[in-house]
Amino acid sequence: MRNSNCFIPFPHPLYPARFVKRSNRFILYCALNHSGETVRVHMGDPGRLKELLHPNTIIYVSYHNSNSRKTNWSAVLIEDPHTKELVSLQTTLPNKLIEMSLRTNELNEFKNWSYIQREFTKGSSRFDFLLENTTQQHAVEVKSVTLQYDGVGYFPDAITDRGRKHVQELEQLVKEEGWHSSILFVCQRRDISKVRMADWIDSAFSEAISKASESGVNIYARTCEITLEGMYLSSPIPVDI
Repeated sequence: MRNSNCFIPFPHPLYPARFVKRSNRFILYCALNHSGETVRVHMGDPGRLKELLHPNTIIYVSYHNSNSRKTNWSAVLIEDPHTKELVSLQTTLPNKLIEMSLRTNELNEFKNWSYIQREFTKGSSRFDFLLENTTQQHAVEVKSVTLQYDGVGYFPDAITDRGRKHVQELEQLVKEEGWHSSILFVCQRRDISKVRMADWIDSAFSEAISKASESGVNIYARTCEITLEGMYLSSPIPVDI
């Protein structure tokens, strides 16, 4: 179910293009539909995305006329070549949606907590969000999900030592008096009904999640609805640990 209060619009018009090739983690080459010109495109999602980046797959890109950028085009959305669902390629959007929702206290997962700040540091660790109530504090880490098979979302889609470290840090944090911690998986597509760990891709991350859950770290997931105008935060979905 769409939460109309939690919506991030795309700030620039989107242009349909066709995927040509990927030269590295952050650079694509795409052929613009309206002109046929092949352009260099920045992609903010560094995941593998092998199930999405097929030749001639439709990608929606935005244009940025800025001297400070190495590329004038950015990848915003991709159409899943198998399901035709739109998938967001911008990993910063989930954090923006969750920040908006936490500020307005619209997530039932965190109803009893007040938003304090984004990107806070405790010791040598940095977490996405800090919440608190009258006596306790709560660290929240957000993870973006795009990999999907048969309606199940999987994380990660590439080995993530950084992600595993975040999970282990949250596990240690929840053992401290007065602290709670949570991981919230945000699915950047609407066709996911549950989330599981991709243990065949990164077994160490999967094991870290299992240990963290047993230690008291809350594991949540939400799906999103994607349109050509922007992204809506949608319903809670279960996580299979």
